[in-house]
Amino acid sequence: MWGSPAVHVCGALRGAPSCAHEGWHPWGARSVPLGQVGSFGARAWGWGSPPPKRVPGGGGAAVPHGTPCPQWPYCRKRCSYCNFNKYVVPAVDEAAVRACLVREARTLLHLSQVRSLASPHTVAAVLEAVAGAAHLPAAAEVTLEANPSSAGTPHLAGFRAAGVNRLSIGVQSLDDTELRLLGREHTAAEARGAVEAARGLFPGRTSIDLLFGLPGQSRGAWARGLEAALGLCDDHVSLYQLTLERGTVLAAQVWGGALPAPPQDLLADMYQTARTMLVAAGFRHYEVSNFARKGAVSTHNLSYWRAEQYIGVGPGAHGRFVPRGEGGRSREARVQTLEPDAWMREVQSRGHGTRRRVVLSPLQQLEEVLALGLRTDEGITHERWGHFSPHLSLEAVFGAPGEAKDLQQQGWLLLDGGGLRCTREGLALLDSLLPDLLCQLQRRWALPAAPAHPGRGAAPGCGSGAPRRSPTGDRAGGEPAGRTGRAGVVSGGSGE
Repeated sequence: MWGSPAVHVCGALRGAPSCAHEGWHPWGARSVPLGQVGSFGARAWGWGSPPPKRVPGGGGAAVPHGTPCPQWPYCRKRCSYCNFNKYVVPAVDEAAVRACLVREARTLLHLSQVRSLASPHTVAAVLEAVAGAAHLPAAAEVTLEANPSSAGTPHLAGFRAAGVNRLSIGVQSLDDTELRLLGREHTAAEARGAVEAARGLFPGRTSIDLLFGLPGQSRGAWARGLEAALGLCDDHVSLYQLTLERGTVLAAQVWGGALPAPPQDLLADMYQTARTMLVAAGFRHYEVSNFARKGAVSTHNLSYWRAEQYIGVGPGAHGRFVPRGEGGRSREARVQTLEPDAWMREVQSRGHGTRRRVVLSPLQQLEEVLALGLRTDEGITHERWGHFSPHLSLEAVFGAPGEAKDLQQQGWLLLDGGGLRCTREGLALLDSLLPDLLCQLQRRWALPAAPAHPGRGAAPGCGSGAPRRSPTGDRAGGEPAGRTGRAGVVSGGSGE
């Protein structure tokens, strides 16, 4: 099977000891979350009914939820802007890949992205593996990310029968010229047909992805395209700024002078135009790049921003979790083997394809909580911060004189009984605000009164500066850039 969709499952999982992991995946997940060719999300609690108790130095062990997502690494073609971990091959042994996904899912109990190129049978098999290791409630969100070219009605009906209950479609544009520039397989008419078919099968639970900031794209063309999308979409829209990635066809064309690069002021105008139009249409701007109405927020995406569990399964998948099943007490960052054949050999020999694992210091975890949590309109609640920092409160870090106070006075940041969050104006400047906030966190952590945890010390040379005008921190095109100090890219399918 080929294509470019994904699957996520979000709900409260309870059950086997193997699911006693705590974590999430911030810097990668489309990959955020990092390899987002498709994804499967699900939340997990440890073995037994009550959520795990807070463990001193456990890096947020009291946060019980997480999001599984399986990764399907194959695609029919590579788009002109894409540098994700995907492979274009003549044929795929789907049965072998399915068996390895199921085995690794059972080993790690957390999926990381299955595309609609995978068959409904593969999706069903992975879901069954999760349900067999832990309780999967009927209300769990199961999102499939799909390309319009692989989102025909019979195929989608098969996914619904397999357990999928939410669809995210990589429309990207409703203009054929723009789609050809992006190297997409589908046409605007095919995109419209796919969305209409999806809405018929998943009413109120169909999302579309759109890209802006294309070479040569004007503000007017973007507004017209968005207006057309609003006439087509359901109740969820994700917007991503196109990023030029080294090694891609589109980057070579722009950097070589064959295509124009959009100026930053134009990108900012496009983003503000989209925010205004979507809010006027009844959408809540609940995250930097995500808009929902009628309560149709993506549980899968929110799990990343809220620092919940994320265990990646599949080639190139990333994860953040505490491996309690192995006796671990600290959150780890894990990366699965990139190349599919090598990954399969490792899964067949030892049950999983984890290539790299790094224990995150408490400070590194707080940096991620800060950078991701501020992407949402709810921000970082005192309770969530306390899960990761029981001895150093939000008020202690950001209520003292310093960069955060300055940003509050300038109307870009709020710190109150609800927690720490950006104002509407500040959200558009997030990638500019984060460096100063991270510096303030690092300096406060390095003070003698801070807990004696190992971790990075305060960064020298941190200083305040007027935030530059910026569009969104979300970009599409490949693996997210390093997120510390910027909003970064996390999401579900902008490259699909």
